[in-house]
Amino acid sequence: MEDPREHGPQPLDTLMETWGVTNHELVDTSTEQLNHKQVQKARKGRQLTLPMMQKVCRALNITVWNRLSKAQKEIYFEYMHRHLFNYAKNHEPDFIDPNMDLFPRRG
Repeated sequence: MEDPREHGPQPLDTLMETWGVTNHELVDTSTEQLNHKQVQKARKGRQLTLPMMQKVCRALNITVWNRLSKAQKEIYFEYMHRHLFNYAKNHEPDFIDPNMDLFPRRG
């Protein structure tokens, strides 16, 4: 029987890979006692409470923000939990990331 609390890989996982952010960076950046196990659960799709989703979201935004130049910070769109988790209320499956021009260039 499938566990209804398992939602599969989340948009958070894709965003973290796109930005080049590691679990360890999120944990280090967070001022809210976020741990590696919580980040891993968030990425893999284990259902989190709203406060935990928001905690992970804040950590991601701060981690990315710290990498940006002053000019980039001016146009950075802060993610909300509904952009990071496909089971969040008001999730937008067709969300087009307004930060695409800020993504680090690879290769």
